Amino acid sequence: MLADYHVHTGFSDDSTYPLRQVALDAVRLNLDELCFTEHVDYGVKPEWNQPDGARFEDGRPVTNCPYVPYLDELDRVREELRGKVALRAGLELGVQTSTIGENHALVRTLGERLDFVICSIHQVDNLEFWNGDFQRGRTQEEIHRAYYEELLGVVERFRDYTVLGHLDLIRRYDPFGDYPFENVRDVVAEILRRVIDDGKGIEVNTSGIRYGLDDFQPSRQVLELYRDLGGTVVTVGSDSHRPEHLGSYLRLAYRELAELGFEGVWTFERREGAPHRF
Repeated sequence: MLADYHVHTGFSDDSTYPLRQVALDAVRLNLDELCFTEHVDYGVKPEWNQPDGARFEDGRPVTNCPYVPYLDELDRVREELRGKVALRAGLELGVQTSTIGENHALVRTLGERLDFVICSIHQVDNLEFWNGDFQRGRTQEEIHRAYYEELLGVVERFRDYTVLGHLDLIRRYDPFGDYPFENVRDVVAEILRRVIDDGKGIEVNTSGIRYGLDDFQPSRQVLELYRDLGGTVVTVGSDSHRPEHLGSYLRLAYRELAELGFEGVWTFERREGAPHRF
């Protein structure tokens, strides 16, 4: 089973990769399964059908995924490629403690049209990581403490997700460089215990390699801690936004997971998980 479970298309604000082409490329790459995970970031992006106030990039408003057009297009492509590749419908929710209600309502509204939901932290107090707004004026210790405290606050109150996305994402956006894992181990353990107790999982996001982190996200240290705490549910995704990203480093991630003692990876259909042994 070779499954890429974190894939963005032109239905996400930061990609122009057409959904149908992504699916065709997945067939070409001999992927067995693909899960599209389009962006939703309440608090920093308006809804696709109410774009007032959105910032513009490359001549188009930056909004949340257009849910209905996305899911309708996926249904068409799924039918076209039936028997060639399994295509799953997902979202990547950029959740904040202040937006839990909106995220809950969205997942409930879309219901059985969704197979999979990633819970990620992309911003705190509507301050985004990618542009440095969140980090500005904070020490390294304050950056990491605020990030993990927000993540803990989310998982304590939010259940409408399948896996946590790139759990230690803040490493990618830390302007100070490496930060000792020992400094955050306790709060990460608390987050992971909540994930496990709730029957959720985590993802191994392979994009850390291409972003120069020399490791996946989360790091091997986090994966070891998750294993030691009894975690078993793991998906693997490339966080693809372009053709050259699709399916990247999946086998390398599988090998690392096997070395760490995980028995396999998981896939999902209508939010129900299935394990696949290595």
